[in-house]
Amino acid sequence: MPQSAESSKKGRLLEPGRNCWRVTRANRAAFLIDGEAHFSAFQQAAAQARKRIMILGWDVDSRMRLVRGERVDDFPAELGDFLFALLKRRKELHIYILTWEFAMIYAFDREWTPLYDRAWRRHRRLHFRLDGFHPVGASQHQKIVIIDNAIAFCGGFDLSKHRWDTSEHRPEDSRRTDANGEAYAPFHDVQMLVDGQAAQALGELARDRWETATGEKLEPVQIADHVPWPDELSPDMTRLTIGLARTFPAYRDRPEVREIEQLYLDMIASAKRWIYIESQYFTSSSICDALAQRLSAREGPEVVAVLPLKTGGWLEQLTMDVLRSRILKKLREADRHQRLKVYYPDVPGLDRHPLIVHTKLMIADGTLLQLGSANLSNRSMGLDSECNVVIESLDHSDLKDSIETFHHRLLAEHLGCSLDKVRQAMKEAGGLIAAIEALAGQGRTLRPLDGTVDKELDEQIPDAFILDPERPIEPETLVERFLDSPERKSASRQLLSFAGLALVLLILAAAWRWTPLGHWIHPDRLAAFAGWLRDSPSGIFALIGGYVAASFIAFPLTLLIVATVAIFQSVSGCLYALLGALTAAVAAYGAGYALGREAIRRLAGSRINRVSRYLGRRGLLTMVVVRLVPIAPFTLVNVVAGASHIRFRDFVLGSLIGMAPGVFLTGLLAHRVMLAVTEPGVGTLATLAGVVALIGVLALGVARWLKGISEQQPGPQ
Repeated sequence: MPQSAESSKKGRLLEPGRNCWRVTRANRAAFLIDGEAHFSAFQQAAAQARKRIMILGWDVDSRMRLVRGERVDDFPAELGDFLFALLKRRKELHIYILTWEFAMIYAFDREWTPLYDRAWRRHRRLHFRLDGFHPVGASQHQKIVIIDNAIAFCGGFDLSKHRWDTSEHRPEDSRRTDANGEAYAPFHDVQMLVDGQAAQALGELARDRWETATGEKLEPVQIADHVPWPDELSPDMTRLTIGLARTFPAYRDRPEVREIEQLYLDMIASAKRWIYIESQYFTSSSICDALAQRLSAREGPEVVAVLPLKTGGWLEQLTMDVLRSRILKKLREADRHQRLKVYYPDVPGLDRHPLIVHTKLMIADGTLLQLGSANLSNRSMGLDSECNVVIESLDHSDLKDSIETFHHRLLAEHLGCSLDKVRQAMKEAGGLIAAIEALAGQGRTLRPLDGTVDKELDEQIPDAFILDPERPIEPETLVERFLDSPERKSASRQLLSFAGLALVLLILAAAWRWTPLGHWIHPDRLAAFAGWLRDSPSGIFALIGGYVAASFIAFPLTLLIVATVAIFQSVSGCLYALLGALTAAVAAYGAGYALGREAIRRLAGSRINRVSRYLGRRGLLTMVVVRLVPIAPFTLVNVVAGASHIRFRDFVLGSLIGMAPGVFLTGLLAHRVMLAVTEPGVGTLATLAGVVALIGVLALGVARWLKGISEQQPGPQ
């Protein structure tokens, strides 16, 4: 899409309504590189808050220690205690926290205290909410903090665990531990702090998100002559123009917004000398295509990407690292003129836990900078909610110097050298790649990242459409992706096949709606039926049959699990629920198998047959990942799997591994809630401890098994 005449005339790349939401002004702005700088600045600024602190994030952890080592004030170090101390000191202060209503796969990486702790839920001036206003499989991923509508933090940092680190990223740093005293991997990220109109605009965005997620409208706060800028922080830029870009998926009455993607594409198209990238994930197909086009052209910019050696956990290594390897392969094939270099930061002594690059930024020619929450992944371009800040220097030499200095600081950190050496190398080497190669050494440095994965692992993992979708996946789209074919059977046969299946589903739905079956939801009837299920020898068979029937009318599986635990209690209820869910999955698999195999035989040699065989080679891990990551309705996944060539053994085993953690967690937590209501006391707490321990053992076993698979694959050298 071409730029507007006004934008082109001014030479400005930023264009509101096209590649950004708003272009605004700031009096001051600062780059906060790594956690020590960011969390210290946050604490200093929040300590000056008078009326409102707003926190939007993917995660928040009340146990996260903002400051490590010696403190210069009397505030508590842990986030939760710090916020309560602020509320105690400032009687007019309100704190609003909005965090993603996360998927169960992240349950063991999250803190549960903010969800259930009485102080967090009951303090009248602490407003904690979960943001579930997004399509299935999406997340609230913006990382924004607004203080008194006067300053704003925006970037890649959450106020969460495993984020604090120094820029030295030392292998043995006793301060880099979590709330349990356990060491975690070094962590690199960047946040930006702004004031003025830019902070007010981010405040508007945060209030809009709060209203969208909670239904509660917040008016902006206004405090004359009050800017809670951190006392110890000097700004990197003054009197500058800032752009704000967003990603929002289409959901309910909200239209799709893809400003961040468009801005990345415009930056790539406009770059003349070089493009510098730091990103946790690198899997976006649109970004890949744009970079490949520039790399294949005779004249074009150098492209340097700094990525992690491996992403954080076993799930990412089994999915996003594989997708990244495919992207890198395409880019290297397009790099006909040797203008692409991909590196990872290497810190001596970090053999076991390599540095986690969590940054999300792109710099073009030292004149245009974009950073924020959006990874270079498909989902950050169109599925998750994201926010980035953008700085364009235009003809302002001071601003250009600030962007270049920030870029040089990043390189100096990664290359283990001084800022002056980077500046000198950039002047003398004649290019970004040549400067990096001249400074690369044997100690702390940037090393070439191969990024390839084992061929067998690559064949086991499905494509980005499933693991890293760029838009919400509709059921019809998923079916078409897996089972569509250019060679279609006759219209009459196609209509007859699907009409038969639709008729069965309609009969079941009608029976639930207009026959006595629907009246079973009455409490008295439910109680009597529950007693029969529990006491009758045939009750378990009826229960399993109920799961099968319910799955075909799309009755929520979670409600069935909770009901099963309520009837059969604790571990037995969870086992029965898992058995029922697995049986229902097998039944739907069988239905898909019958329909799909017949169609495949009629269309032998067509694309549908090739797609099915492709899925068959990716059976077990495909099913594990699909069960762990909520990408489509339960029954639909089962039918599609059956209609493809996924082996029955792989389907059952993958479903069992993938569903077990969620079923047990849902069931046992439901049991705990019921005990808390009916039998409050010490015994209830003891039961809770046992339940948590059991869940932990099960989850740890599954995680270690899958992690072992990923670690068996050779990493880049």
